[in-house]
Amino acid sequence: MNALILAAGYGSRLASLPAPKPLVPVAGVSMLEWSVRQASCAGITRAVVVTGHRADEIEARLPGISYRTGVRLEACRLSDWSRPNGHSVLAGAARIKGNYLLMMADHLFSAGLLRTLVRDFDRQGGAALAIDRKVEGPTIDPDDATWVRQRANGRIALIGKHLNRYDAVDCGAFIGTPDLAEAIAQAVSEGAAGSLSEGMQRLADCGMADTIDVTGNWWIDVDCPHMHRVAEAQAPHYLTGLPQPVARAVAA
Repeated sequence: MNALILAAGYGSRLASLPAPKPLVPVAGVSMLEWSVRQASCAGITRAVVVTGHRADEIEARLPGISYRTGVRLEACRLSDWSRPNGHSVLAGAARIKGNYLLMMADHLFSAGLLRTLVRDFDRQGGAALAIDRKVEGPTIDPDDATWVRQRANGRIALIGKHLNRYDAVDCGAFIGTPDLAEAIAQAVSEGAAGSLSEGMQRLADCGMADTIDVTGNWWIDVDCPHMHRVAEAQAPHYLTGLPQPVARAVAA
């Protein structure tokens, strides 16, 4: 099973930290390595990691992460990483045949959430998004969240950061088929900036954007110093494979 991990952006809200955003540590492990570890627990054996900002530093860490996790990692470097994240999907998906688990390197997920999501791995078309119906809480930043409004059949009707009415929050993990990259490319050809959400909205307009309810599973978007502090406090209780000193401290 393949994964596509987006790790190309600048991460301006965490720019005060010395490491590039995907390498910022949480509970003693970089967020990128957590992504690979938890994906491995869900059955992933190969991942394409899209890099851009400070790509040399991130790519230098991939062999070690691959060795520790047993997941084969392949870097895909963007020449213009300032563009919206859909361009990362276009570049990375071109290296993958068939379906893939799509993750953001600045999101942390419990292995149970990803296992729930990959049950839909063999879908025949469109895309499926992990959603959380609990739209408030310490791990959700309402100023940065992407919201989802559903149709009566559970599929996505609208997705975006500025919805006035919504049913759930986008968790930042997807099952993509080749249709997803095609939808992003078509949106760009029609004048869109090229965000992942724009591609998902195009699929939603065609009735091809499904949701998978993962409410009750832990996840967090580590996008600012405050959320990093929350992640440091909570991650040891939800993520598997902690470094031994951290694991002992949590157990105590």
